[in-house]
Amino acid sequence: MRDTFLPFSKPCITEAEIAAVGDVLRSGWITTGPKGAQFESDLKAYTGAKDVVCMTSETSVMQTLVRAIGLGPGDEVITPSMTWVSMVNITALCGATPVFVDCDKDTLMITAEAIEKAITPRTKLIVPVHFAGAILELDKIREVAARHNIMLLEDAAHALGGEFKGEKIGKKGHVMFSFHPIKNITTGEGGMFATDDQALADRMRSLKFHGLGVDAYDRQTHGRAPQAQVVEPGFKFNLPDMQAVLGIGQLARVDEMNRKRGEIMNCYLDKLAGIEELIPLKRPDYDFVHAHHLMVVRLDIDKAAMSRDDFMSELKKRNIGTGLHFRCVHLQKYYRETMNCQRGMLPNTEYNSDRILSLPMFPDMTEQDLNDVVDAIKDVLKK
Repeated sequence: MRDTFLPFSKPCITEAEIAAVGDVLRSGWITTGPKGAQFESDLKAYTGAKDVVCMTSETSVMQTLVRAIGLGPGDEVITPSMTWVSMVNITALCGATPVFVDCDKDTLMITAEAIEKAITPRTKLIVPVHFAGAILELDKIREVAARHNIMLLEDAAHALGGEFKGEKIGKKGHVMFSFHPIKNITTGEGGMFATDDQALADRMRSLKFHGLGVDAYDRQTHGRAPQAQVVEPGFKFNLPDMQAVLGIGQLARVDEMNRKRGEIMNCYLDKLAGIEELIPLKRPDYDFVHAHHLMVVRLDIDKAAMSRDDFMSELKKRNIGTGLHFRCVHLQKYYRETMNCQRGMLPNTEYNSDRILSLPMFPDMTEQDLNDVVDAIKDVLKK
């Protein structure tokens, strides 16, 4: 057994990135400034997006977007239940109604067919999720959204660096990303909205900073115009330079870090191939580039003769950390009670929610780390 605890994820940060943050702290300009502007410029170049707006988290992107499009009572938002709670919470907070859609049993992503069945005259927004680094079948989903004239907002928290049919995720449409510490790059906390709608980007930029008619930092004024006035009430979601500079260094290495993640994922698949109690996710068969964000497996609880939670607990006793992505949202206490959501309404989501776990995977993992995980799994399952 390992002597030290192996977390399921940890950020890959270099000494050069640490030094760059130190330089910003010493510069005297630590809030949104030139590094924030550079980070947005670098993200535009990397994704090919027409415009990007960085904020303090992906959740703040959601909150700002909901305000920008006027989502509210009477509106519906189509969302998977196999996701983190953020978008569903933001939907509920503005008085709109989340409409949960079941996922594919083996990719954990929702399909165009499932989305179309959930559309009603009240549907105002569709928010599918790229899952664990795999990419949604976007051409079919985009066609459904366009035909019904409904806004499509891709949740790409797991997908920075991923591609669909030769194009980076973020180049087309409206896409949001997360820079949380476990993500493919990190700014500590942070998020980004990418869009090909310039007017929407400008509104998001204003709303993220108090609703002023200017950004928090302008390249010409090296700050914001002191006479700027509130155009409409807004938020305080601007990303500080001391975080943006970390993102600049991380983004420069994202392809290499994703390559390492892919190597680790492939090693896992090889080493776990003979363990019938663990079922990996299915890789979609259309043309895409995987971002290798999470190593998700499902525990066959009948063959293992234990619950997923007990399995995770046993791995922890052996100094192996795991994650859970995700417990289905529709069976969380609040949504059970306020929306009368019940077990059985989304069978694929519920099946996976009871069985999934994320194994340790991050770019700095060593071969010994990976072997320790596999050995611990075999020990728990008495292989």
